[in-house]
Amino acid sequence: MRYKSQSVAYWYFAVAMVLFGLQIVFGLLSAAKYLGPDPLLYILPFDVTKTIHTNLLIVWVLTGFMGATYWLVPDESRTELYSTKLAYWQLGLWTFMGVTAVIGYLFRYGTGNKLLEQPLPHKLMIVVSMLIFLYNIGMTIRKARRLTTTEGVLLLGLALSAVLYVPALLYYENYTVSIFYRWWTIHLWVEGVWMMIMAGFLAYLLIRLSGIDREVMEKWLYVIVGLVFFAGILGTAHHYYWVGVPQYWLPIGGFFSALEPLALAAMAMYAYMAMRRGGVRHPNALALHWTIGSAIFALFGAGLLGLAHTWPSVNQWTHGTLITAMHAHSAFYGAYAMIIMAMITYALPGLTNRPQDSYSPLGYWAFWLQVSGMFGMTLAFGTAGIGQVYLERIMGMGYLDAQMKIQVHFLMLILAATVFASGVAIFIYEFFRHRPRFDVVDDEVLAAPVVDPVTGQVTGSPTGPVAAHPVAEPAPDPVVRREH
Repeated sequence: MRYKSQSVAYWYFAVAMVLFGLQIVFGLLSAAKYLGPDPLLYILPFDVTKTIHTNLLIVWVLTGFMGATYWLVPDESRTELYSTKLAYWQLGLWTFMGVTAVIGYLFRYGTGNKLLEQPLPHKLMIVVSMLIFLYNIGMTIRKARRLTTTEGVLLLGLALSAVLYVPALLYYENYTVSIFYRWWTIHLWVEGVWMMIMAGFLAYLLIRLSGIDREVMEKWLYVIVGLVFFAGILGTAHHYYWVGVPQYWLPIGGFFSALEPLALAAMAMYAYMAMRRGGVRHPNALALHWTIGSAIFALFGAGLLGLAHTWPSVNQWTHGTLITAMHAHSAFYGAYAMIIMAMITYALPGLTNRPQDSYSPLGYWAFWLQVSGMFGMTLAFGTAGIGQVYLERIMGMGYLDAQMKIQVHFLMLILAATVFASGVAIFIYEFFRHRPRFDVVDDEVLAAPVVDPVTGQVTGSPTGPVAAHPVAEPAPDPVVRREH
């Protein structure tokens, strides 16, 4: 950890991990209700557990974005955060909003607008939190007078996320109109500007983990920004297939929404190959697992599975079925959950004063259990969705009768979800296993190469590869100053 104010990130990560765990609990509870009978039917019915599950996803992902940004910006700008007090006030307000919103959902206190169920007072708290966050980050960059392309893309994505929340603040009497404008927030978040946020984190991690040249990596960011604005905005049309818009939006929406992750996957694969050819090996191999895994799983979930069912001729049958759940789970996990866990895995050794290669085998168990569990969940959702489409949309069977026929797939879903939840539990345990120790390490130590005592190979520095922190001579011993 180069700067004391980067310690703010730990507490954002901690809140994100707690919310992530709660999201998994309510997700398992929601899946179990498909099997029945439901002893909690009149206490926690399905509509309540699903609302909490989906909204916790949005809140913990945004919390992770904030924590990762508070780690990245001081590191990129080479300066302390503008105000740690503002960051902690923001975290307190944000956590209060999240906790009270969940309590409100338990009593059906919400707007009923899917994924944007927060009542107006909570939405205003979200606005205030985002304004504090953007002000703090903006002033940090202004103070440093240094703005890298990685920071610029990240900041643009965060700022546009705040702007695109404006439609969510408005109220419409007509439900169809409400749905129409809801996608201006939800779609342009998850398939638009959040992809820019992911790209910023991905570039930051790949530069440090692979040793790839910054100039080469940041050129790819311009490609990503272009694809986001070109494909993401036009891709909104796949939510408008059946709401009365002109027919020409159907092929446009289906095609462009599947293009967004391609540049991210290409960037990750290029960096991985460059790392193999260049021989630079960062000691934090687990962070590299999460980083490369995020790009690949995003291509699988958001790209391939999105393309599989967003074509209008297919979507007329699959719309509103479990096929959508198949795509949504794998896309959200690959694009956003994994990149946040990559940032946490990279930053955590610096936040707990441990070597970058100090992760135990449990860390790798968490990775592979999550990946295999999510892949199994995707298969279960997909096979159940195909059966549902055939029975309901083609055979004309009633919804409840069709659900009885595909119950075996929900058993598979719960088994896969249990594997996934085990991986999440291990990751959360690994996060909290070591108490935070906010020691600031001198730049000379951070720049020093790490030499394998057996092979003599230079493998990188304690916090990044040699290519990212060139130095004339290595520092012989770590120099740590304790901040009280």
